[in-house]
Amino acid sequence: MTFKHFIEVVKLTLLISFSHATWAEESQTLVDDFNSPSHNNMGFERLFIDDTSAGGKTKTQISVNNGLLSAKGDIVPPRGQPGWASSVLPLNEFGKQLDASQYQGIVLKVKINQGMLSVSANSSAIDNYDYHALPVMIKADGQFHTVKLPFKDMKRAWSAQTPLDPKTLNSLSIVAFSLQQAKFDYQIDEIGFY
Repeated sequence: MTFKHFIEVVKLTLLISFSHATWAEESQTLVDDFNSPSHNNMGFERLFIDDTSAGGKTKTQISVNNGLLSAKGDIVPPRGQPGWASSVLPLNEFGKQLDASQYQGIVLKVKINQGMLSVSANSSAIDNYDYHALPVMIKADGQFHTVKLPFKDMKRAWSAQTPLDPKTLNSLSIVAFSLQQAKFDYQIDEIGFY
């Protein structure tokens, strides 16, 4: 074996090792890449709910195709409350938690065509559904953007502000919302922890 051939073998070995390490890291942090029509990457079935259970008249169309979650609809809030439509991604079996304390927050690749969107980290320590959340602050420009939402910046909307305990997470929610009647249209390519 020549020295030049040896160097090429070393380069190839490093490249394969790096690719494997990157893939392994991604697979450990990915919650959903929407390649399955019904289940997230954690193996749990996605849930879709909206404000109709609270008296609203929101209409939602959800599809999962070709690695994308697509959601659009019309938010019609209940009287005196915000309207919403939520895509819930369970992180563990019902009643069990996922310890996400080794991560800094949530990362997603998202395209907003219309409306407002937020992401919440749903914790078993919260009993009134006022989970820690952050709005997704990107332009509705029809382009995909990678957005990082740090756990430390996530806040509760109406309850006393308490720090999020990432050791107690049981699901993530992607929520279209509005205080008045409004349309929404977004796509998610992937979501996970960083």
